[in-house]
Amino acid sequence: MRVAFYAPLKPPDHPTPSGDRRMACLLFQALRRGGHEVFLASRLRSRDPAGDRLRQARLADLGQRLAARLLRRYGRNDARPDAWLTYHLYYKAPDWIGPHVAAALHIPYIAIEASHAPKRAGGPWDLSHRAVEHAVSEAARVVCLNPNDRACLEPLAAGRIEVLPPFLDPTPYRPSPGARAALATRHGLPADAPWLLAVGMMRPGDKLASYRQLAEALQRLAHRPWRLIIVGDGPAAAEVRAAFAPLAGRVAWLGALEEAELARVYAAADLLVWPAVREAFGMALLEAQAAGLPVVAGNTDGVPAVVSHGETGLLTPPGDSTAFAATVARLLDDPAAREAMGQAARDRVLRHHSLDAAARQLDRILTEAKCRSSA
Repeated sequence: MRVAFYAPLKPPDHPTPSGDRRMACLLFQALRRGGHEVFLASRLRSRDPAGDRLRQARLADLGQRLAARLLRRYGRNDARPDAWLTYHLYYKAPDWIGPHVAAALHIPYIAIEASHAPKRAGGPWDLSHRAVEHAVSEAARVVCLNPNDRACLEPLAAGRIEVLPPFLDPTPYRPSPGARAALATRHGLPADAPWLLAVGMMRPGDKLASYRQLAEALQRLAHRPWRLIIVGDGPAAAEVRAAFAPLAGRVAWLGALEEAELARVYAAADLLVWPAVREAFGMALLEAQAAGLPVVAGNTDGVPAVVSHGETGLLTPPGDSTAFAATVARLLDDPAAREAMGQAARDRVLRHHSLDAAARQLDRILTEAKCRSSA
């Protein structure tokens, strides 16, 4: 099937890395693995961060003109898509293109990771909010990566909602027996002490809040012989380092790493620790588990969709640094539990969160939507 793909927040070939770009790329991979021909329909970024009504109106007009241009191009049989798939639309980044194109071509429109915020009606983002409502209402299928999005989508798309577990390609995250010794030598880490790991972009907002909560929690465990490895970089790097200043000498700063090198760090560590403030689901949590690393994370938003509490890790009440510290201490004291959870984590990723599993489900969703639109 020939699939037109669009990500209004950030296209998959955007130069700035992020979890959103990563998932867009993974969706591309999964569709291709399922045997589909997928292409990027547009690079228009429709995000309005400030609630600027004039900007929204201009983006809406531009979207309509781009849709008309695409329809002229798709008039040729060899260019016509069989389905349109839009990834991550919400009130700040609606889809001004896909619903119009899909309706004109009579092909299924599929929305992945759409969110609906009724409280935005009538406010500064009203125009964009109504565009999301229209797209979700017209969609042949609405696919949730975060199950928490489902409740607000149900009134608009009852009977058309699917849940697709967040996924990745587990191949790079195989256990690597020599990784720990190499990392210990390179960064002067004591090989006999437990290694905690935190992975996250350093930017203002929720990521910075997660780092600050982690620093607060680990200060409660300063009497223990752990070391913390931090992987990440970004505009809030100075603020992150300031948060961990009381733990100077206990933290190894590795900066941003490419996937292959990051996979070796996961394989070398003993426990991933991340408070996950307002985390949609957390790709780092999934990556860690794919490498056989258990997780301690905040029980927030979509995190329970990727971390099975008591099986692949432990979840703690949001914002409770005391509980977070106690949970980390519990697993520091129980190496056997860490090992069992790590093995269960990798097994669970391979069964439910792999690229192959996602390819099969997306293929089924596309096939069913196509059949229904042709009926």
